[in-house]
Amino acid sequence: MNWFKNMNLPNKLTVIRILAIPLFLIFLYISKGVFRFLPLLIFSAAAVTDAIDGYIARRDNLITDFGKFMDPLADKLLTCAAFIAFVEIGYLSSWIVVIIISREFLVSGFRTLAASKGVKIAANPWGKVKTVFQMILIVVILLNYTGYFEFTDLWIGPLVAVVVLLTVTSGATYIYENLDILK
Repeated sequence: MNWFKNMNLPNKLTVIRILAIPLFLIFLYISKGVFRFLPLLIFSAAAVTDAIDGYIARRDNLITDFGKFMDPLADKLLTCAAFIAFVEIGYLSSWIVVIIISREFLVSGFRTLAASKGVKIAANPWGKVKTVFQMILIVVILLNYTGYFEFTDLWIGPLVAVVVLLTVTSGATYIYENLDILK
């Protein structure tokens, strides 16, 4: 546990976000009644730590190599875990999740290729907007899951369509803007 104590606050928040994923999944699968709010609370808290750790790291100049690598990975793990779980519990179609996860693998692979050539590629605005809408979709589905709110397909369908469109657009834009990496 010394390694955790020696970390700065943004990195601790990133590790906590990763550790929250199994808790989120456990409560998603076993919660009954009022406890069905637990996955929503855990996911929301984890999502908020993403914004907080980035803000603190930039504000206090606490940006580290660990944070540069683990923060985006933590986000991907959290969102992908939620989307995969939603397929299992019947809230999303698998083709939607395959598109989302494929984009993440594609962009991560592209970043790895760029890094191997000594090139650092910053996140593009489309990727940030995509992430926000993915988080909104997850929260809406989790609100539905509680049983206390009912968002029909009239609400969820268009939100899913926006998420898929932003996922494809952000991935395509990312690749297009950095095509010279493939040369």
